[in-house]
Amino acid sequence: MSKKHREKTETAVFLEPVVANAQGEIFELAGYGAVAMAGQEPLILTRSHTIDMPFGSELMMLPDRQPMVFNLETDQFETLQENPYVPGEPIFPVAVFNSPGNVNQYFCAYDAPEAENLLPLFSYGAVAWDGNRFRSAALEIDKEPRQDLRLMPREGVEKGVEKMRTAYPDNRLMRHLERCGLEYGCPAAKNFFLGRFEAPLPTARTCNANCLGCISFQEENNLVACQERITFTPSPTEIAQVALEHINKTDNSVVSFGQGCEGDPLTAFHVIEPAIEIIRRATDRGTINMNTNAGMPDRLERLFTAGLDSVRVSMNSVRQTCYTAYFRPKSFTFSDVVKSIDTAGSMGKFVSINYLNCPGVTDSEAEFTTLKKFLANHPVKMIQWRNMNFDPRAYCAIMETAGGKSPTLGMAFIISELKQLFPHLIHGYFNPPKERFTIAP
Repeated sequence: MSKKHREKTETAVFLEPVVANAQGEIFELAGYGAVAMAGQEPLILTRSHTIDMPFGSELMMLPDRQPMVFNLETDQFETLQENPYVPGEPIFPVAVFNSPGNVNQYFCAYDAPEAENLLPLFSYGAVAWDGNRFRSAALEIDKEPRQDLRLMPREGVEKGVEKMRTAYPDNRLMRHLERCGLEYGCPAAKNFFLGRFEAPLPTARTCNANCLGCISFQEENNLVACQERITFTPSPTEIAQVALEHINKTDNSVVSFGQGCEGDPLTAFHVIEPAIEIIRRATDRGTINMNTNAGMPDRLERLFTAGLDSVRVSMNSVRQTCYTAYFRPKSFTFSDVVKSIDTAGSMGKFVSINYLNCPGVTDSEAEFTTLKKFLANHPVKMIQWRNMNFDPRAYCAIMETAGGKSPTLGMAFIISELKQLFPHLIHGYFNPPKERFTIAP
């Protein structure tokens, strides 16, 4: 290696690329530098960009893609079609699906010249090897162990399931959550049966949007939904029984409408409003939350009146063109979403943005400029930083078409800037209980 490269290595602390062979065996490529992407541009991945891969994260091989690396001898980025040390052996990029509470700074660097299909609906963070361990290009944004699988023993979940079967043999929502917890491994369902943190209240069979990355309904682009959508509408009594069980046995509890196994909960308004009224007649304890695209402000206002405490509004962008290109709303507009946020604020309710982020889009200069204006003008109390579950290069291309090309600022930079500009804004991953709706200035 030349003197120039040795000095660069010592300064930047190069990491090694992680790749896989056709059998799915993962290994590092010594002698090359790891590469990551933000938008369509590659960059050299170093230790300063990364953290030890968080517990619970999963490594994934990207089919029909080619890994991008940095050639230390030629001082250039290159795409590998085969293992440079085993000629003729095809190799594939490896990404990390980071565990909850960690935000991707960059995504996996790959090229897809012959790929006919989009990647499955996961997020694809950049990962590398430092000689001893895997390093993930992520930021820890929430330390709460709400979805730490080590704290969710199956035997405890099964015990909770049996208890609920005995107490509520005819509650269909309880049975649905059993499947979510035991078959799909849903952390929210597990938490309900374990009596901790936040419990889910899936309700809606339909949705008024057609999101590109919907995880419960897909009809195009070769994509397969990750889980089945709920097939029935629970009654107000069934909903209230689940909610009150959780609220009555859990300190600082949260119960939430709007889960991955349903459509948008506002489309099930007719059962949710009376369910909330039943809950609130029984107790003022617990936090009733709704995760929603917030496309029906009038319905949301009535739910606030009934006793809904907080709302988490899903947004991939605060730019109307980019928002519409991803959510593809059927019966509402971006202005309806903004009206819902303003209505919540005027009624003293806690508003979070479920900010579906992708490096190169979320941290672009155009998006960040608009986000700062949005936060200055609307009553958002928290940003929940969620990694976008969609083929990242395809998503970046769609967003560039919708919103134009813009320089990338970096995820760490924009989060740091927001903390300076909006000191009361909460940054996290999970829906907070009402006991934590404010933070010290």
